[in-house]
Amino acid sequence: MFDLKVLHAAGVQLPKKDKNEVIKNTKKEPRWVHFGGGNLYRAFHAEVAQTLIDQGFLESGIIVCETFDEEVIDQVYTPYQQDILEVIMHEKGRFEQKLLQSTAASYFCHPSREESYQAVREVFQNKALQMVTVTITEKGYGLTTSTGAYLKSVEQDIIAGPHEATNTMSILVSLLWDRFQAGAAPLALISTDNFSQNGQRFQRAILTIAQEWVAKGRVPQAFVAYLSDKEKISFPWSMIDRITPNPSQVVLDQLTQAGIEGLSLIRTSKGTNIAPFANTEATHYLVIEDDFPNGRPELAKGGVILTSREVVDKADVMKVTTCLNPLHTAMSIFGCLLGFQTIAEEMADQDISRLVKGVGYIEGLPVVEDPGIIQPKAFIDEVIGLRLPNPLIPDTPQRIATDTSQKMAIRFGETIKKYLKNDRVDELHFIPLAIAGWLRYLLGIDDQGQFFKLSPDPLLPELQSQLAPIKLGETTDTAAYIQPILSNETLFGLDLHKAGLGEKVQGYFEQMLIGPGAIRQTLHETVGGV
Repeated sequence: MFDLKVLHAAGVQLPKKDKNEVIKNTKKEPRWVHFGGGNLYRAFHAEVAQTLIDQGFLESGIIVCETFDEEVIDQVYTPYQQDILEVIMHEKGRFEQKLLQSTAASYFCHPSREESYQAVREVFQNKALQMVTVTITEKGYGLTTSTGAYLKSVEQDIIAGPHEATNTMSILVSLLWDRFQAGAAPLALISTDNFSQNGQRFQRAILTIAQEWVAKGRVPQAFVAYLSDKEKISFPWSMIDRITPNPSQVVLDQLTQAGIEGLSLIRTSKGTNIAPFANTEATHYLVIEDDFPNGRPELAKGGVILTSREVVDKADVMKVTTCLNPLHTAMSIFGCLLGFQTIAEEMADQDISRLVKGVGYIEGLPVVEDPGIIQPKAFIDEVIGLRLPNPLIPDTPQRIATDTSQKMAIRFGETIKKYLKNDRVDELHFIPLAIAGWLRYLLGIDDQGQFFKLSPDPLLPELQSQLAPIKLGETTDTAAYIQPILSNETLFGLDLHKAGLGEKVQGYFEQMLIGPGAIRQTLHETVGGV
């Protein structure tokens, strides 16, 4: 656990409210549960709640539920009594440190850990519960493979029924089944994961599991009616933006030098990178549709923008499809291929900087709709001028390249659709280059001709198998292998060949296959003059 005297001496901002009182209030009337105990929660949601608690706008804390990695709870939450040391890394080198005690309890919410699971079941039966927020990454909402078949874990959960589930969505439906049986109290379920129309996809996943259980006779149709009743269960849409990279050795060293000892970087056996502290950037946005059927805390007092679904969608589309996420994905792909280890280093590379500007300013801005609450041009200016080049943010292209197959349809597909609608798709160059770069990335060979480790992705085995016959430096009929991928509407949101981009992507891809150095040459020639 943290020593408050040591933290105070090190200049850490301490909470203003008594932690034990917050825990007591949470046990009596839990209001906020969060699923996903990783770095985004620790550096954002927990800070929002702490701000509300300190100002007197929230009496209770957040109950954190982790469904994937039990070591996150066992190694980072429990030993520190749920406290989080937040380190905000400002662009000009200043570190701001806060102790967050807004997490009142933490559980590995999984049937395999009965005591913890039962504790969460009781929370969901409490009518005081107002909201459940979720950060489980985009793939956490996926129930099927690229062919439409249920994932094995989901298929098993459908057969097993409530409270024997292992998939996060199935676990949530099990808990909602408890709430329904306990009186069907209202609740808001809010995805705060980083993809467009997240509330809609969240709702679809929840209802799919519930409907399958109805078909299997596990639950009555009345339960699906409860989940479908907007007056009972809502799925507000949200837009979230804060870079929260893996904990940094640089930050750890600085905390140690300040006298805060005993901290370490932790990598769990399941591959989660976490620490007793969470490092993050200063810039942050959280926009949520104001739809809470059981009431809500005064979230606006914590910096959350509450608005209509239409405005949330515009803000999200702005960020996810044009002004940030596509830039991130494009540079992460080429960063991995060219051997970069940090995003800040990439931004100092003229070719990658031009690629980022091309994806954002040249191809993104012309089709983005101003949401009114955030000005798109100013947003990109901030991203490119301040956020991405910040050397204190230890973010890596390898982290951002995780699950790229799950992101293509939103980050690039939506913009392509808009150009296609206006019959301007031939004007696109940077986005097709990024897609071609991703195909080249999937070969697992960098620009020096060396094998490198690819970031985790649920479709990696499937995609690599399709591309396996293609070899660097060998003449191959690439169309035979990449056309099925480029035509996959699940991957891109549309058929890229029918959209008129297949040949352009193929051309860039083949240029990057010529031999070592071909990736750099193709990138340089394509982005030149931006």
